[in-house]
Amino acid sequence: MAQKKELLYEGKAKRVYLTSEEDKLIQEFKDAATAFDGAKKGSISKKGEINNTISAFLFEYLENYHIPTHYFETISANEMLIRKLDIIPIEVVLRNVAAGSLCARYQITEGTVMEYPILEYYLKNDELHDPMINEYHAYAFGFATPDETRAINRIASKINAILKSFFDRRNLVLVDFKLEFGKRGTEIFLADEISPDTCRIWDKKTHKKLDKDRFRHDMGGVDKAYLELRDRIVNA
Repeated sequence: MAQKKELLYEGKAKRVYLTSEEDKLIQEFKDAATAFDGAKKGSISKKGEINNTISAFLFEYLENYHIPTHYFETISANEMLIRKLDIIPIEVVLRNVAAGSLCARYQITEGTVMEYPILEYYLKNDELHDPMINEYHAYAFGFATPDETRAINRIASKINAILKSFFDRRNLVLVDFKLEFGKRGTEIFLADEISPDTCRIWDKKTHKKLDKDRFRHDMGGVDKAYLELRDRIVNA
């Protein structure tokens, strides 16, 4: 098994370590919680373990549908072994239901169901507050080629269709979510995580929010919401 070595990178929610195998890394999920580009900080009990469990489960689920991911295996309660990739500095957001910044930008009522999913690109840069970009920015700035963006759009749309159905069967609504991708050679892989930190997920009947919006907006019950979501995903 790959042995953990020195810290390669630490972000707001995760640490990434080098290993004894050059093509593998260890991704460690933290309990720390942030919002609004780090302006709000806190901690959510067991968040690292919950997000690791949910992400691993969903990566394995997506692999069954031939979605290539960076995930190899879970190695501890809050750590997974992942493929080393050249990360594309673009956050891909899929929106199925109006919420968050979409409502603020376009004066759309929260909860409005989109007639067609919206796919957006954001530059992954906290200092610039992750500005929205499009494919032409990606080409011009050298982040991705036209072929790569087409592959990203195709994979992201397929993930959205798979996960919408997955959550619907658990009486949950996949409102919106963020994806990140990386390259190894010419192949594109899904990277980062899929968790209540990176998704908005509501109960289908009550519209109870089971994601980081509870932390962002001081709604309370954050720990319980994360645990409930984990149980409804993994134990259904």
